[in-house]
Amino acid sequence: MIHDTFAALGDATRFAIVEKLLRHGELPAGSLQDAGAVSPPAISRHLKVLREAGIIEQRIDKQRRIYSVRPQAMRSIGEWTLTYRDFWQTSLDRLEAALLQKGDDP
Repeated sequence: MIHDTFAALGDATRFAIVEKLLRHGELPAGSLQDAGAVSPPAISRHLKVLREAGIIEQRIDKQRRIYSVRPQAMRSIGEWTLTYRDFWQTSLDRLEAALLQKGDDP
């Protein structure tokens, strides 16, 4: 699932849509068209990819489609990032120690 999340966010337009939803909260589809220089049908396709990846959700209010970011998706990204934080911190600490040791060698 996290692979699908990152694959969906790998597109600049979809990333911009999610950022806008995170900043402004729930928005109708028409308010998301300025997230990328693409046509309304293309925005619809991007929204579909984000929905299928579980990043956003849609609700219908009469004739409007309202979109919001799923908190569970953001939580999954955060948890994945924290899982690898220790790995990267340990790797960077080892690199720093090696560089410092190299600097002490004649």
